[in-house]
Amino acid sequence: MTKAQITSLAKEAKSLEPDSEERSLLLSKSLNYSNHFLQSLDAQKAYQKFDKTVNKLLDEPLTDAPSNVEKVISDIEHKIVPPGLNPASGAHFGYIPGGGLFSSAVGDYLTAITNRYAGVYFSSPGAVALETKLINWMAELIGYDGKAGGYLSSGGSMANLTAIVTARENAKIGSQDISRTVVYLTEQTHHCVDRALMIAGMKDCAKRYINLDDKSRMKSPELKKTIQKDKEKGLIPWMIVASAGTTDTGAIDALKEIGEISSEENLWYHVDAAYGGFFLLTEEGKQKLKGINLADSVVLDPHKGLFLPYGSGALVVKDVEKLAKAHRYDAHYMQDTKIDAGMYSPAELSPELSKHFRGLRMWMPLKLHGIKAFRSALQEKLLLTRYTWQKLDQMKDIEVGAEPDLTVFTFRWAPDGVADLDEMNKKLHKAIVNDGRVFLSTTRIENEFRFRFVVLSVRSHLKEIELFLTVLREIITKTEQNISELSN
Repeated sequence: MTKAQITSLAKEAKSLEPDSEERSLLLSKSLNYSNHFLQSLDAQKAYQKFDKTVNKLLDEPLTDAPSNVEKVISDIEHKIVPPGLNPASGAHFGYIPGGGLFSSAVGDYLTAITNRYAGVYFSSPGAVALETKLINWMAELIGYDGKAGGYLSSGGSMANLTAIVTARENAKIGSQDISRTVVYLTEQTHHCVDRALMIAGMKDCAKRYINLDDKSRMKSPELKKTIQKDKEKGLIPWMIVASAGTTDTGAIDALKEIGEISSEENLWYHVDAAYGGFFLLTEEGKQKLKGINLADSVVLDPHKGLFLPYGSGALVVKDVEKLAKAHRYDAHYMQDTKIDAGMYSPAELSPELSKHFRGLRMWMPLKLHGIKAFRSALQEKLLLTRYTWQKLDQMKDIEVGAEPDLTVFTFRWAPDGVADLDEMNKKLHKAIVNDGRVFLSTTRIENEFRFRFVVLSVRSHLKEIELFLTVLREIITKTEQNISELSN
């Protein structure tokens, strides 16, 4: 290897570092596209139908030669982004929307540019201190004291997994104990908990699915009796998983009652508040989530209740020492990082060592907009949901589910004389998706096919609700006409 070869390679490699003029061009083109995207959201569909021609992206070559900036941005704008679901739309009423605040996106940009490693305090004390501050803020919101701690995760799935590992280690469950160990949950518990149990090596533990009341909440008295029966059988009751806003119906379990049972029976009490947790910012949410402070661990998703981009989750544990013990590690090459920080580093509290600095995408919006703006937005979503539920309840042939605890409820079209309501509602859903102006997801409740309506997009306001009601009426009328024509 000669110096000439090194110099030649360096010349080519330096193209990876654009100069000021090139950076300005790329930023200008990107900003123009992003501004156009945001300004045209009202004209965009909430769901854009597509076919397999989108898979032609697989044939797009990655070449040795660089591509033109305009061509790259054009591909993003016309080929990559449009097909399918548009979570940025205020008319996205399916699943749980990802917010995508602009201020959060700017935080991500600055995070990527500065590229701080947020895994350990030694490497980036500012990043670790900022993320610790955010965790402390969430802990206070839950009602924990100064012993609490946690970390910012990629989402609820990783946060739930980390909580389960912590609960397993805290109970000192060995391989010989797993088949006798019992976890208590419901059919409405998010599926990521089942997956987390499997990944955590607890696949063969006993799972007790406690029955639900008529509002889809865990029956606390049945939970108590089931724990007692398991103890009499010589089993090991271990963990209770309660929901603060179930995925299907938004129901909140009786958190206080369940917490008291958990304390009496000495079980680990975990609350999945990925969806509902940030409603604690509102007075109504505080009342409905009363008792969440009794939990040993709580999962929250800022990409839900704080409207951040996808990839923003959090785990908060009442006793941070238990979280640290469950994720201890040691490596010679990390010896330089062992300094007295006065706080735990994220790498000491989670499975992650290569840690993205997620904190800036959360901190910037909270600082720039103030917490009151988030409180107002969440209260608005609660009121919009109640308004929509009432409007549907008044509509002919619409059967609504239980009045919503938060911002999720179910409904179905149930005209008289229709033998197969499931098939009818599937056709209605397909027509809504094909129309694309609004988007709804579906689920099954007591084996009935139902629409699942959720309001949690930062861009969902009264105008979008009225659009949904208009679209629903229009498509029901068209569907009725088609059925009538077919029967004549």
